[in-house]
Amino acid sequence: MTQKTAIVTGSSSGFGLLTVIELALKGFTVIATMRDVNKAQPLLELAKENQVENFIHVLPLDVTSTESILLFRGKLEDYPSIDVLVNNAGYALGGFSEELSIEDYRLQFETNFFGLIAVTQAVLPLMRAKKQGRIINMSSISGKFGFPGLSAYVASKHALEGYSESLRLELKPFGIDVSLIEPGSFSTNIWASVNGMEVNAESPYSAYIGSLLNEIEGGKAGHGNPIDVAKLAAQIASQSKSPDLRYPIGAGVKNMLTIKNFLPWKLVESIILKKLKP
Repeated sequence: MTQKTAIVTGSSSGFGLLTVIELALKGFTVIATMRDVNKAQPLLELAKENQVENFIHVLPLDVTSTESILLFRGKLEDYPSIDVLVNNAGYALGGFSEELSIEDYRLQFETNFFGLIAVTQAVLPLMRAKKQGRIINMSSISGKFGFPGLSAYVASKHALEGYSESLRLELKPFGIDVSLIEPGSFSTNIWASVNGMEVNAESPYSAYIGSLLNEIEGGKAGHGNPIDVAKLAAQIASQSKSPDLRYPIGAGVKNMLTIKNFLPWKLVESIILKKLKP
């Protein structure tokens, strides 16, 4: 049987790095992409520890660059098939909406949303030609639940949720499945920019920002192990049956979704605002 090939974007750290390893352990040839291949050393060291270094090919890919995507697309012709795409590249921009620029929002969407679409469009013709494939989009609980101080990130993930629903319906007739992984809080560096929000005494949101950062810091002990998300991605990629659309994962995530779906919004917002009261 021909070995299957998977692509993982944003593979230099976090969920992406671990997902590459888990897919390789499942027997996939994995194309691990990252903007700067000089940051591949942690991935390559972990691959060697797991004795899967021969299954991993590191390639440069900037999901926000049309030129980079075209160059990457050309290199895919060297592979017999592209069976799985894990769209993981992304970052979380922290800040209150009034104090963020429109350019801040555009940059957040360029990576988390438009870049993901561009990579998907580059890979889809190869999957359609084989009449099979799996696309796994790394979303977030933020794609279902709004949080103060994260409007740009939340909006990008809400957009991803709607796009993925539509894409799944479009691609089902071609034997291609689309799934969303919706992690809660996990110990990855995606929150670095949120933790880096400054409490500016001049800002009307200064007390609010302080409460939010205290809440984030206090919740770190309960953050999940990112390996669980990586293992879930590998399971979705390799299972024989058609996967579900959504996979929420993480402590308290299902409870949060239940609260959002079944409680009146006024009650939900009162709970959140009370928790973040300065």
